[in-house]
Amino acid sequence: MSFKGFVEGGIAAVVAGCATHPLDLIKVRMQLQGEAHSKSLSEGQSKKSHVKMAVQGGVLGVGLQIVQKEGALALFSGVSASALRHAMYSTTRLGLYEVLKQQWADEDGKLPISKKILAGMIAGAIGAAVGNPADVAMVRMQADGRLPFHQRRNYSSVADALFQMVSTEGFSSLWRGSFPTIQRAMVVTAAQLASYDQIKESLLASEVMRDGFATHFAASFLAGLVASIVSNPIDVVKTRIQNMMVVPGLPPPYVGSLDCALKTIQSEGPLALYKGFVPNVTRQGPFTITLFITLEQIRCLLRNF
Repeated sequence: MSFKGFVEGGIAAVVAGCATHPLDLIKVRMQLQGEAHSKSLSEGQSKKSHVKMAVQGGVLGVGLQIVQKEGALALFSGVSASALRHAMYSTTRLGLYEVLKQQWADEDGKLPISKKILAGMIAGAIGAAVGNPADVAMVRMQADGRLPFHQRRNYSSVADALFQMVSTEGFSSLWRGSFPTIQRAMVVTAAQLASYDQIKESLLASEVMRDGFATHFAASFLAGLVASIVSNPIDVVKTRIQNMMVVPGLPPPYVGSLDCALKTIQSEGPLALYKGFVPNVTRQGPFTITLFITLEQIRCLLRNF
């Protein structure tokens, strides 16, 4: 098995993840909007006023609020965890996807879209399982600034976050939300990688475009859009489960993905599962474009190695 694909994918993913981190942070904050008010809603507050309290503005509005309240550097809260996450998660999924493609390709090197999707799902699931600890740390560090000061976790780094989670919540907390994380990774990886390959191959086969920057840009843009649409509901559930505070002796806010989804819909409506969609697609687009363009350039540089 060649490790070249793992190295290429890991470098490209870390670059893309760090470059688009502020957009990912805004997405997480928007996905958590309204959650803090669910208690007051259950105690008799009207749904109309609840929704009004939850709505805090669009992408720019949330971004400006973060800068005004927490400072410009707050947009990069959890960036160390993001880098570690992609070094573990994306390195695994991108490298394994290439391995599976090579193993399953026919004599002409071609692979049907169904096998590309399956390869993406397998690679995404394994990558998510490997990277879940860093993913939990990243979500918590990104969400910390929205909490009242006395409730903040105040992790100083991803290493501090992982250490505190293990020491206060147990080793299993590192894999909190792993099921929705794996679900999301399977969907995102299959949508992102399979659609990029398929769109790129179609553009080149039809001779509409030649292999180069423009083709890579078009294919990655469309792949990012597809990935955002299919993954957003799972992403909302994943974010809320990973960010939930579990008080010893009390039942957790959510007991699983389905419970979280149902409670979210019940208290905030079905469209709550698409909270953060605009920043998600705004982030997923640049991330996917940066990822694949960087990956293509790294492949060119390492072609002879």
